[in-house]
Amino acid sequence: MAHLFSLSSFLLSITICFFARSQVLVFVNGQTDNLTQRSPIPINYDLYHSSSSLLEEIKALVHRHPDKLTMETMQAGNKGYNAELTVVTYCQGRGESDERSKFRILLSFGQHGRELITSELALRILSILSEEQFLPSMDRASLNSTLDKLVIKVVPMENLNGRKLVEAGDLCERRNGRGVDLNRNWSVDWGKKEKDYDPYEENPGTAPFSEPETQIMRKLALSFDPHVWVNVHSGMEALFMPYDHKNTTPDGLPLQRMKLLLEEVNHLHCQKRCMIGSGGGSVGYLAHGTATDYMYDIARVPMAFTFEIYGDGTASSKDCFQMFNPTDLSHYNRVLNDWSASFFTIFKLAPYQLGELPSKASDKWVSIDEYLDGYLMERRNRYGKKMEVLELGMQEIRTYFRLFLLSSVLLLFMFCSRISKSKCTRPIVSAMPL
Repeated sequence: MAHLFSLSSFLLSITICFFARSQVLVFVNGQTDNLTQRSPIPINYDLYHSSSSLLEEIKALVHRHPDKLTMETMQAGNKGYNAELTVVTYCQGRGESDERSKFRILLSFGQHGRELITSELALRILSILSEEQFLPSMDRASLNSTLDKLVIKVVPMENLNGRKLVEAGDLCERRNGRGVDLNRNWSVDWGKKEKDYDPYEENPGTAPFSEPETQIMRKLALSFDPHVWVNVHSGMEALFMPYDHKNTTPDGLPLQRMKLLLEEVNHLHCQKRCMIGSGGGSVGYLAHGTATDYMYDIARVPMAFTFEIYGDGTASSKDCFQMFNPTDLSHYNRVLNDWSASFFTIFKLAPYQLGELPSKASDKWVSIDEYLDGYLMERRNRYGKKMEVLELGMQEIRTYFRLFLLSSVLLLFMFCSRISKSKCTRPIVSAMPL
């Protein structure tokens, strides 16, 4: 009997120890974290598409609606690393002249690989534009009247290489296929590092535009010349305007226009829970070399935004899928319904905020290299392989253009010097007879 009691006590002590071990809590930065909590939530492919299936579904959608949608694939490479971006254009009329006369909107999704929900939103928006899905209580006639004045370019998955790393199991990866954060690789205030800089999160690359993905996006932006830019992310719920690299916003009328539009979106679709302000002033840290700051300061996009469409603040810091993506059907549908509706509000209101079709040419200054990059990218997208010879001769074109400008300046200087010299050496004739 004593042996049986000893054995039962031993088994009971093992059970208690095992239970206690499974519930051990430690304090990390003043917060508790369960050391043996369940494994991080994997990608739920019952809710989410894989990268390949999502792009295939978009391709099929474009094929079914050639009167409204077109699709192109842009490629670039640098030092053995290659990237490919799919760009879908919505336009009810076709042709270059028709595009240039309309209000232009550029949307980018999936810049960070782990933010899968953003690419799902891109697919939902394209499905609504093609009329295969509908927004609740949407007046289709009124919407068609609005959309007839727009050209919308959608990049559904900017960081395809990074997304593939996530699908391979690295659920916290936000960088591209060679470890660069694409939202730190732009030229405005590039390379500056804050005290809490984490290379795993914010590696800016070896130079501005070192990454093929960023090069493609820059060329697309400069050739398309949008009136509105939205860079879509997840991690919280927020509506950000410039700037990310400093704790300020633009002044005067630009600020008023952007703020009024964001406040309307917050009221109609966020139930006023979304944070509004500059990225640098609202998030709690400064970000240097971001796409939105470049679009506003260099590309001169009148309305440049960063949207954060979802975040789970209760998720463990190691559970990136849950932190950045809804994990159940009800939350998944709510995010897609609310935020797709918010974009259609922007499609409707933004042209009126900017006065229908503002002229941007007078205040837009870009470098020669950026202009030629954008010009040649636009021609290549339109004519395909026939324009590869132009890309091969890009350096020669730049060289000749610089020489032309230099020679023009020199000739003007020589002409002005000659005139000045002739005036100085002209004999003085007295007005009074001697």
